[in-house]
Amino acid sequence: QVQLVESGGGLVQAGGSLRLSCAASGRLFMINTMGWYRQAPGKQRELVASITRGGSTNYADSVKGRFTISRDNAKNTMYLQMNSLKQEDTAVYYCNANQYPFDYWGQGTQVTVSS
Repeated sequence: QVQLVESGGGLVQAGGSLRLSCAASGRLFMINTMGWYRQAPGKQRELVASITRGGSTNYADSVKGRFTISRDNAKNTMYLQMNSLKQEDTAVYYCNANQYPFDYWGQGTQVTVSS
């Protein structure tokens, strides 16, 4: 079992920044890809960014150039630095860890971007 706990969400004005953290605990061996997903009201959950254990990253087109995903394997923590936030970034953000064949999810953290 893997436990994931997100933190760092909140209310921010458009153009502002937030940094999300995801702390992982439990049986962490064989976790390769971790990622951030988000779900806005009435919409499907979507991938925001992902990062492999080796540091390879992937971003949704809508956040490229504004968000940066990183991972500290020694601290078992993943981060999402979000800059130049837009109202359309408002959503619940979820941390994900893939430990084949299982997917683990955090409880989510709300990010609200005001005009």
